[in-house]
Amino acid sequence: MRKLVLFMHVSLDGYASDSDGRLDWIPYNEELEKYAEEVVAEVGAPVYGRTTYRMMESYWPTVLDNPNASRHGMEHAKWLQDVKKIVISGTMDKVEWNNTMLIKDNIAEEIKALKEQPGKNLVIFGSPGAAKTLLKLGLIDEFLLTICPVVLGGGKSVFDGGGEKIRLKLLSSRTLKSGIIAARYELEK
Repeated sequence: MRKLVLFMHVSLDGYASDSDGRLDWIPYNEELEKYAEEVVAEVGAPVYGRTTYRMMESYWPTVLDNPNASRHGMEHAKWLQDVKKIVISGTMDKVEWNNTMLIKDNIAEEIKALKEQPGKNLVIFGSPGAAKTLLKLGLIDEFLLTICPVVLGGGKSVFDGGGEKIRLKLLSSRTLKSGIIAARYELEK
């Protein structure tokens, strides 16, 4: 059975974006890029919310036509073009990016059915709104967080407003030179 894994960059105070929705506080460098490549190697299907999907759809296909794209950028763009992508959105009516599935209704049933299929894990990339929905539905099995050395003081969080305690068990962690802590947790049973 596949797992649903949340992969998200978060600030030390738990925000996935700043108050303006920006991500420029993430110390993205070659080391974090290599770590992200390790994560992508585990992915059977990326899962996005509406906002992240639209951002990805508007950018990554253009990389395929860019002769100045980096090796990493081109490889990631090709992977995204071919991989089955899943979008969780109650407001979208259709998706047009190659090989994309829209889940608009019956989210829990649809995700459970996808988890039953053979293959690599389903991985939520960012998408704090969709992640919050999937968390409330009890569908997330693991949390892969890159905890960045910054306190934002506000922004968008996956973990606020739920009111329920979620106990996690640390599976692994490592510290990157930039000060990022890459930690993998599973739900404590």
